[in-house]
Amino acid sequence: MYVKHTEAMLDEIDQMDEEVEMEDIVEEVVMDIDSSDKKNPLAVVDYIEDIYAHHRNTENSSCVSPSYMTHQFDINEKMRGILIDWLIETLYLTVNLIDRFLERQTVLRKKLQLVGVTAMLLACKYEEVSVPVVEDLILISDKAYTRKEVLDMLELLSFFIIELCLVEYEMLKYSPSLLAAAAVYTAQCTISRSKHWTKTSEWYTKYCEDDLK
Repeated sequence: MYVKHTEAMLDEIDQMDEEVEMEDIVEEVVMDIDSSDKKNPLAVVDYIEDIYAHHRNTENSSCVSPSYMTHQFDINEKMRGILIDWLIETLYLTVNLIDRFLERQTVLRKKLQLVGVTAMLLACKYEEVSVPVVEDLILISDKAYTRKEVLDMLELLSFFIIELCLVEYEMLKYSPSLLAAAAVYTAQCTISRSKHWTKTSEWYTKYCEDDLK
């Protein structure tokens, strides 16, 4: 009986190994995310690959050296971070002031830029400005929107993560396209709780999951 039981267990293990091998053989298919726009001339699908190639080429020429701060004698990475953080905080308050003013006052088109400049000057006079954190954004979204609407917020969260990267001097060693892909991946993990970077995402970004981690 013991021998038969052992043989049965071995057969079951062999069957499991075969199933695992079959799963390894099945590869994930890369989706053509532009196929739905082929009949839309405004989507310029015929030039998609050229556009991607152009952006990757210009990316190399537009990136600054991640070690340029070594040539600065009176400032450092921390000071740069404080400056960028101040700019981001000022941006949030400036937009808020513009909208609050436009809500109450009719403005001519030629005066709109003046409103923006004035709002910027007012925002700069504030010493303390709080910006939303990712946790607050998710908490609010979960309470106010459906699951689909929350998933649609992925792009907004990605932008917010990119803004956080602007503050960090150490992020300069990463290319903009890598930061963008990592921001999307992080937003995906945060909102949809999915840590799977699809073959489609890998194909279009040219980065694998290990690159992003």
